[in-house]
Amino acid sequence: MSQTPSAAPRISRRVGAIAESATLAVDAKAKALKAAGRPVIGFGAGEPDFPTPQYVVDAAVAACSVPANHRYTPAAGLPDLREAIAAKTLRDSGYEVATNQVLVTNGGKQAVYQAFATVVDPGDDVLLPAPYWTTYPEAIRLAGGNPVEVFAGADQGYLVTVEQLEAARTERTKVLLFCSPSNPTGAVYSPEQTEAIGRWALEHGIWVITDEIYEHLVYDDTVFTPIVRAVPELADSSIVLNGVAKTYAMTGWRVGWMISPVDVTKAATNLQSHLSSNVANVSQRAAIAALTGDLTAVQEMRTAFDRRRRTMVEMLSAIDGVHCPTPQGAFYAYPSVEGLLGRTIRGVTPTTSAELAALILDEAEVAVVPGEAFGPSGYLRLSYALGDEDLAEGVGRLQTLLGEAR
Repeated sequence: MSQTPSAAPRISRRVGAIAESATLAVDAKAKALKAAGRPVIGFGAGEPDFPTPQYVVDAAVAACSVPANHRYTPAAGLPDLREAIAAKTLRDSGYEVATNQVLVTNGGKQAVYQAFATVVDPGDDVLLPAPYWTTYPEAIRLAGGNPVEVFAGADQGYLVTVEQLEAARTERTKVLLFCSPSNPTGAVYSPEQTEAIGRWALEHGIWVITDEIYEHLVYDDTVFTPIVRAVPELADSSIVLNGVAKTYAMTGWRVGWMISPVDVTKAATNLQSHLSSNVANVSQRAAIAALTGDLTAVQEMRTAFDRRRRTMVEMLSAIDGVHCPTPQGAFYAYPSVEGLLGRTIRGVTPTTSAELAALILDEAEVAVVPGEAFGPSGYLRLSYALGDEDLAEGVGRLQTLLGEAR
């Protein structure tokens, strides 16, 4: 008697195992509630509230009328943009790269995905300092790699040490993900820390994938140090990820890039030629204008972010049970809320930061991202890339609600 074969899964195991982007999910829920008439204030998305600088928009408008931009262009990116990225790297990071080391991608996320896909094989370990951006572990797993979390809490300023990395290293370790300034914590490694980590990776033959998309957003006397400038010998075993999204308020334009050794860039370009081909030409032309212009607009945005940063940290730190290290970069605060867990707030006793975030949304109509999206529970991420009034109102609601904890 023949047996009916069991139905195959409708969704592949590889894709079915991917977790939804928690930051985008929180942002989408906040926007849906707001559209339904609820006065929700969202601290979820890492997106500047400023418009893209007008000179960048003007360049895009002009590009729309050029027939060459209506056609396919090289998968690796417009030659003019690759040259602009190489020149910008020399200007901002202090070292030279050739244009054939540059691959233009559809936003920074595609650069992240392709970087791991290009150098990680199934079974490879990837050291992932935590708290981490929510996309990193998913991209690692899609490449067949094994994300190995190395956690540094608020007591360490969210900065991992060489000793911690060494303790996590095995014979299967192939890659270290390095993100400074950090999303989600705003932590920035000092020049000395950056060099020490770079030299450790070099000594052990470990690739470094370094995400530098927040390079221009540092505050006080903090110095951003590109790891390849700190350890030039890493140039042959590193991939630099960057983009225009955060620096120029261009999140929707979808232009990122990766800089890597020529063989890696060629392999990643082959992947992109099948995955998506070229980035939209109008967006690439806008990116050229951004990278070749001055940084006046960037400095103005950074001044506003700095003001909001100080306001947010001061207001969060006034809440009993909240410990908020001062972020030195990016536009996020990452307070520890472990002192609130297990305490009762309006009849609810949250035991995880996910439960606390849900309570905050329900009771205060404020959207925050729980620490579970970035590593261990016990933390919240709040973006201060929103207007001053909304920021003060939103954190004020948190003060009122969380002040009731008993």
